[in-house]
Amino acid sequence: MAGGGHAAVSFLTRMAKVAVGLGVAASAASTSFYTVDGGERAVIFDRVRGVLPQTTSEGTHFLVPILQKPFIFDIRTRPHSFSSTSGTKDLQMVNLTLRVLSRPDVEHLPDIFNSLGLEYDEKVLPSIGNEVLKAVVAQFNADQLLTERPHVSALVRESLTQRAREFNIVLDDVAITHLAYGPEFSQAVEKKQVAQQEAERSRFLVARAEQERRAAIVRAEGESEAARLISEATTTAGNGLIELRRIEAAKEIAGVLARTPNVSYIPSGDNGQMLLGLNAAR
Repeated sequence: MAGGGHAAVSFLTRMAKVAVGLGVAASAASTSFYTVDGGERAVIFDRVRGVLPQTTSEGTHFLVPILQKPFIFDIRTRPHSFSSTSGTKDLQMVNLTLRVLSRPDVEHLPDIFNSLGLEYDEKVLPSIGNEVLKAVVAQFNADQLLTERPHVSALVRESLTQRAREFNIVLDDVAITHLAYGPEFSQAVEKKQVAQQEAERSRFLVARAEQERRAAIVRAEGESEAARLISEATTTAGNGLIELRRIEAAKEIAGVLARTPNVSYIPSGDNGQMLLGLNAAR
């Protein structure tokens, strides 16, 4: 019985050693491999040599446990948006929102990891974006940001792309998605519109006064010419012309009165009477 118990203990001890060995081997195997998914790259940090200069592409790869550790970078294009309040050339405040599509330069991933880390875009893009926006907007007046918006966008894109290149970041697209003016500019625009309307009204009044002045001159010249002709006719033919004009005026007045039903004509003179159907003898 003692011999059988000793054999059982020995067997269990060997099984335990085998299990421990298998566990250690499995753990070592699991830590000796890492996987890089599609759209990613890995940067290897070696405890002896530091960050290795080569990056690792997609797939499953081997590394030395404990001595090496992989850091995964997403190299796909990602959107970023940030806002900035900038001053224009004519000292107006403008609120702009910029959207960029960025990705890291794969060949310089080790440099990015050494200088910026995994969150490189959040550390760099907002700061250089505000810097470029303020520098470009300061070159234009507030109204030019609307009338020359394509030119402004091109300048922002060119300047921001150059600045991002200094940090090994590639920008696939840069666009101004929102532009809003401050309340001071809105009030200034409204006052300018009112002033333009007042100027147009003043020009209209001046033009109308000029036309009325010219009409009065023409009318006065016509009346002066008519008076001169009448004076010459009177001097030549006597008062006959005046009497003729008086008769024509009286004739015209009589015609108007005759066509008016509410007017009765009473003859004048010593013998003038109004006949009302009564016998004169009575």
